[in-house]
Amino acid sequence: MKTHSRVAIIQMRSDLEKSTNIKRAVAMITQAVDQGAECICLPETFNCLGTYPEMVDQAEAIPGRTINVLSDLASKHGIYIHCGSIFEKTEHSTKAFNTSVILDANGDIAATYRKIHLFDVDIPGDFNSYESHWVTPGDQIIALETPLGKIGLSICYDLRFPEIFRKLAQQGVQITFLPSAFRRTTGAAHWEILLRARAIENQSYVLAANQWGTPAAGISHYGNSMVVNPWGDVIARAQDESDSILVVDINLKELMTIRSQLPALKHRQIHEN
Repeated sequence: MKTHSRVAIIQMRSDLEKSTNIKRAVAMITQAVDQGAECICLPETFNCLGTYPEMVDQAEAIPGRTINVLSDLASKHGIYIHCGSIFEKTEHSTKAFNTSVILDANGDIAATYRKIHLFDVDIPGDFNSYESHWVTPGDQIIALETPLGKIGLSICYDLRFPEIFRKLAQQGVQITFLPSAFRRTTGAAHWEILLRARAIENQSYVLAANQWGTPAAGISHYGNSMVVNPWGDVIARAQDESDSILVVDINLKELMTIRSQLPALKHRQIHEN
């Protein structure tokens, strides 16, 4: 395992035009490769962003059209690609999964993660969301060994549930990815605080690639994609109103030093009463 690596997260404004979204993602991934990125993460529902019924209507098998394009790109450049998330078609249900796919440097699927926590909220005067009406929740926490370190997977609303991040840390995860389509209202209030908390609690890198802008569905997304180090410092941050590529250097020696000097993960005690 390397102690130093270069990774990138991509912030983009997706819409319902799948071909355009994929083309833009490929172009931005290529730019990140030119900057030396060895692993690149896209946002949640990067290939098709609209209302839930619209996204379910365009759900794909895995592998399928979107993953095949990115698989060829990963193989061509010899990089890992975190495919953000896409809506995954299921055979025996009218619902979809909201699924992340990790492609290795050969273009092979190294891992898949299906979003566990679904965004069912109602904020009066602002917005409501009933993801569970259209999406089936996943039931597995996923971590994988890579040459860059041990990676943990999560998606958007998972951020509000610290248990998943702690379980990943207990499995030795050093880098957690969080592709998101975080809304502007909740993002302005909670996004940075939650990302820094998850990084501090688990002494790990947290890399959050978010959507930005307001697509045709009228949903305003917060942008502000960011990378937080194990000390809780925001080491890279995008603006809220633009496509962005954040390229950062991951230093696992720094992570190990923090965990050694402040061994909070080892001090954890659970009392049942």
